[in-house]
Amino acid sequence: MDENTIKWNFDEIIDRKCYGTIKWKPEFLKRWLKYEDLLPLWVADMDFRAPKAITDAMIKRINHGIFGYTLPEEDFYQATIDWFQRRHNWIIQRDWFVYTPGIVSAICNLVLAFSKPGDKIIIQEPVYYPFKESIKNNGRRALVNPLKLIDDHYEMDFEDLEKKIKDPRAKILILCSPHNPIARIWQREELIKLGNICIKNNILVISDEIHCDLIFPGFKHIPFASLSEEFAQNSVTCTAGSKTFNIAGLQTSNIIIPEPVKRQIFVNQMERLSLTFPGIFGAIALKTAYNECEDWLDAAMVYIKRNYEFLKNLFKKDYMG
Repeated sequence: MDENTIKWNFDEIIDRKCYGTIKWKPEFLKRWLKYEDLLPLWVADMDFRAPKAITDAMIKRINHGIFGYTLPEEDFYQATIDWFQRRHNWIIQRDWFVYTPGIVSAICNLVLAFSKPGDKIIIQEPVYYPFKESIKNNGRRALVNPLKLIDDHYEMDFEDLEKKIKDPRAKILILCSPHNPIARIWQREELIKLGNICIKNNILVISDEIHCDLIFPGFKHIPFASLSEEFAQNSVTCTAGSKTFNIAGLQTSNIIIPEPVKRQIFVNQMERLSLTFPGIFGAIALKTAYNECEDWLDAAMVYIKRNYEFLKNLFKKDYMG
């Protein structure tokens, strides 16, 4: 085991059942999954403690003792800019940011802002279930471009996409990149082909990239908007550190919109619902994570990869007898 992995105790078992944790509440499991005695293997909510640097920063702010209306300082945005340039070779401009309390709520509001009732939104199933809920709950219709299972992995069905995208009511494509739940990191050629099809048919791309940092060693995420200026101008990128650093309950995400008219349309939508002020602790946690917790993430991914290999071998052993 490498030195960085030893530095943090990822083996620590933490009882979360008395803290209102959804994934460990029997009534939640029974309501949604019809069972009570399952082991919840969530991507969205790890059982590792958040890095100590994050909790220390939050405690420091608590000790200040005043929690009035607060906006993120410029170092919050700079931390995010530096992170994406360092980790993903994507240069984000400061004025591209729009704060939201979460990516699911952001997608709901993006659907409202850039389509009309009865319009169709393209999704690539099997995919994260709130995508379809965000569409249907807001009076739009899901247009499914299903992924193809070829051998042991999924691929985009571009032939099907090119047929369905010509529907005059189609307005938006929601891209899940990396894809949840199939665990695909889309390759450059796939993203370029998708982007060109959407440009040709005047379809806005909403790229949910919340899992972009949960990448096993040896793999590389490519932000959709980083591929070309044309793609950047025709896309909205949804980012957050919530799943990466186990801070989802702090309700902070950054929506990146390079094109100014689209950005203002979305800002207007958020202002209509008065969803423009971030929580104090979410901004502190995310800034600290991006500035001080990169080595924790690298170690966590090594540990998670080993867990994955263990589970895969265990299933293989049981299946093969």
